[in-house]
Amino acid sequence: MAPYGSDDSTTPDETDDLRAGRRRAARYVVPVAVVGVAAATIGLVPALADSGDPDLPKISAQQLIEKIAASDVEQLSGTVKITTDLGLPDFGGLENSLTGGGSGSGDGSSADPTSKLTELATGTHTLRVAADGEDKQKLSLLENAAEYSLIHNGKDVWGYDSGSNEVFHGTADDSDGKDKREEVPATPKDLTEDALKAVDDTTSVTVEGTAHVAGRDAYRLVIKPKDSGSTVGQVTVAVDAKTGLPLKFTLTPSSGGAAVVDAGFTQISYAKPAASTFDFTPPKGAKVTEEDAAGAPERHSGDSRHSGGFSGDEGFAQGGPEGLDVIGEGWTSIATFDTGGQGMPSGSEAGGAFGGFLDSLGDKASGKFGEGTVFKTRLINALITDDGKVYVGAVTKDALVKAANEAK
Repeated sequence: MAPYGSDDSTTPDETDDLRAGRRRAARYVVPVAVVGVAAATIGLVPALADSGDPDLPKISAQQLIEKIAASDVEQLSGTVKITTDLGLPDFGGLENSLTGGGSGSGDGSSADPTSKLTELATGTHTLRVAADGEDKQKLSLLENAAEYSLIHNGKDVWGYDSGSNEVFHGTADDSDGKDKREEVPATPKDLTEDALKAVDDTTSVTVEGTAHVAGRDAYRLVIKPKDSGSTVGQVTVAVDAKTGLPLKFTLTPSSGGAAVVDAGFTQISYAKPAASTFDFTPPKGAKVTEEDAAGAPERHSGDSRHSGGFSGDEGFAQGGPEGLDVIGEGWTSIATFDTGGQGMPSGSEAGGAFGGFLDSLGDKASGKFGEGTVFKTRLINALITDDGKVYVGAVTKDALVKAANEAK
């Protein structure tokens, strides 16, 4: 169908309105996911739409963003399919050695969401999700012969891996007014909120037709970078025509091919989930890992009545690197910092599985800056120079090399 709207760009006045709508959207966002996974590690399989586009009243991009902002959905349940295609090679178990996940041996726990949900970094997965306001959410990862569940009920956060019969218990951190696990997107709503943050004068925002997703009529909101050099081709969001809830999120790379991120519901209900959905008691004999106030796990069996701070995002970031700077703006912005003269080792120097991983990702690069290696995915690329400077962003290799040359 033809796009709704008179053109494919956004005027300065419209940009201000879009930003205002995005800020309101942030206030109304429903915390469906109990824990986040890095945005680049999440996607949903395509082909979730039913045949036939619904005939809906025309709506502008600004009106649709306002509809997302005004969405008051707090109760839902449904099924989500997740596929990620970053173009990464087979990790060969490397991700477990880096995150401490996997078997649950050592000091880690296979039920720790920080390590368990790294499985969403590649492949296709099915999730069941449920929410009843800000204090009750559940996410279950369905596996071949087991199930992993993450439950937030009031102050308690539980992770349970049925395959290993291990439990992780922590408490929600609301010291700053929100649970810090909401900072990383994990559902179409979360991903859309982050995409709307990028709406500025470097962005084209249009409504391009309609879709039928999970039995719901939806509008298709399309967000595109205006400038060349970004690895992001476009973001497409299917927005429930009645509720304003994002039902599907697709990020297509500028290089073409399959979506990098494609997140959507295959089934959804807005009925209030049963209260028992969010109940959890550790099974008899389960090994429980308790997160204490200092962030160090304390292990014991059969008793889960310890409390303390939950630091579920420690495995992803402890704040930005010292001396972090940002070059440019919008979709082609590049973060840069200096490691202090220590460049990235070659695969032969690193050795083992990690060395092979580096070799599979890296391309040699040179310019006025000297020499270095570009580590690439279909979305995020990073140039690490031999003298230890790092340039990273959702931009092409040429954009990284240009930035490094101009920094000399």
